[in-house]
Amino acid sequence: MRAVVVSRVIPSHTSNPNPPRGVYLGVKSTALLISAVMLAAASVQDYDSAKEKFARIESEGLPAGSRVALSSAELNSFIEHELPSVTDGVQNPLLELLGPGLARGSALIDFAKLRRSQGHPPGWLMSKLLEGEHPVRVTASIRSAAGQATVDVQKVEISGIVINGSMLDFLIQHFLIPLYPTAAVGRPFALEHRMDRLEVQSGTVTVVIGR
Repeated sequence: MRAVVVSRVIPSHTSNPNPPRGVYLGVKSTALLISAVMLAAASVQDYDSAKEKFARIESEGLPAGSRVALSSAELNSFIEHELPSVTDGVQNPLLELLGPGLARGSALIDFAKLRRSQGHPPGWLMSKLLEGEHPVRVTASIRSAAGQATVDVQKVEISGIVINGSMLDFLIQHFLIPLYPTAAVGRPFALEHRMDRLEVQSGTVTVVIGR
């Protein structure tokens, strides 16, 4: 679609190199609104694309050797739309595909609200410790082959503090496992729907279909 520019010639004796502040803000607000609408439309398109690709994989009708590539934009749009129906207490989720076999997830998490959404409200003391949103960032490596995958957590940060040892085990047992009962961290798990492996690269993960 060709853009049409309409200009108005203002007589030199009334010209003003500095437009009125109200006019400037009106143009700026309009530009921001248009940008927001375009971003929202792109997000919906990415979500629809991701759903269609997941449906193809889950149908188990793809020939062996088929490759289905999912971009970071598609995955993040899918997470943004689907996560609220799964749990509460997680805001601004973001998945980054950093490079070969490496990914990072981040979000603002209210652990107390998350526990309540899982049907396990924390006690008074734990509620005071866990209440409120905390920036959480998890970096993990992903290895897969022959229908199995292994996710190894490399680093967990909460409010900028690195978490490891018994505290990390507590978070996995009390927050990750109740949310995803079949989740396996640090040990192989089976890939479903005839998936042979996941090839994680910068900005993209490719699902390779097996026999």
